[in-house]
Amino acid sequence: MAQSHRIRIIGGVWRSRQIQVLDQQDLRPSSDRVRETLFNWIGSDLSGLKAIDVFAGSGALGFEAASRSADEVIFIEKDKRIYHQLLTQHQLLNSYPIRGEVKIFHGDGISYLQRADDQSAQLIFLDPPFSQPDLLVRVAQEAGRVCHDQGRGGIYIECTNPFDLSRLERVLPNWTLIKSMETAQVKAVLFRRSSS
Repeated sequence: MAQSHRIRIIGGVWRSRQIQVLDQQDLRPSSDRVRETLFNWIGSDLSGLKAIDVFAGSGALGFEAASRSADEVIFIEKDKRIYHQLLTQHQLLNSYPIRGEVKIFHGDGISYLQRADDQSAQLIFLDPPFSQPDLLVRVAQEAGRVCHDQGRGGIYIECTNPFDLSRLERVLPNWTLIKSMETAQVKAVLFRRSSS
């Protein structure tokens, strides 16, 4: 049985509620500091936005968005054990219901985006395993087609610190990197659409 630890949701309706995270290789929840910075960038009220957490993992990013009144948050998780953990955590959190809708799917994140309609979401979280930088580039390109941020959302990306951001800029030609932060291990960046 996999060990687990807890992280807390830092804002919104579920503020201070905890979610249990499996201790599993490549499962690396966004830190409190990184999440706090991200939601300072995009705001604390996400009403009117549809968000997709493409590599949901712990669910930290998606649950924060749901807690902050996003109309709809879609979680995609490939690992079956982690997927079931997300379902359990959502059921526990939803003892205190939120305004929007949460949908959790078991499947491949990039395949989901490839099937999604153009400009059908306003906020996309991309935090794939750090060991797969080429996957990040491929999924970022799909996110650029699927996302229309309406000046409020965007494409949020977490990657390993040495990752060359120009690789993302090349596949997101109509997007501008407007915010970034670095920690010892992580780069966190937000892209917004710069042209239609």
